Amino acid sequence: MKRSPVRTIVAIGIGAALFFVLGRFVAIPSPVPNTNICLQYGLLGFMAVLFGPIAGLLIGLIGHFLIDLSWGGGIWWSWVIASGIFGLLMGCISRKIALADGVFGKKGIATFNITQIIAHLICWVGVAPALDIAMYAEPANKVFVQGLVGGIANIITTAIVGTLLCLAYAAAKPKKGSLKEEN
Repeated sequence: MKRSPVRTIVAIGIGAALFFVLGRFVAIPSPVPNTNICLQYGLLGFMAVLFGPIAGLLIGLIGHFLIDLSWGGGIWWSWVIASGIFGLLMGCISRKIALADGVFGKKGIATFNITQIIAHLICWVGVAPALDIAMYAEPANKVFVQGLVGGIANIITTAIVGTLLCLAYAAAKPKKGSLKEEN
């Protein structure tokens, strides 16, 4: 299905706003300081698969930027960038999953979840801690614990929330040929 640039821009705005609301007001504190259990990554995975890698990148970047800005403690660019990269990576499988056509079966579920696990590990155990060390001179043991806890929590919430959003969207989407006229 060909994507409309206008729909994609609107999706970026709505997606970033929803990402912000979920991340700011529905975040569950974890036992590790400055790390939350977040539902917004399930939404980001869903939106990225539906609208593609550029939309995923921008939703993650803008949404996480707004969350950090609203807390008032400064922008943690390392984690903002990691959120954007997660959206980008999830968007890269948008052509492999026919979600826009209303198809999300066992193969789509497996592809979505394998990709999100790999993407979260790359972002939260690799990118975010490495950038925290490089940009902010944070202690390695602290940021890798934060990244590991955040990554595991994000994997679980994305598997639940993201998969359910994709299933609900596919179920509600009319399938090709379902509106044929009968003689």
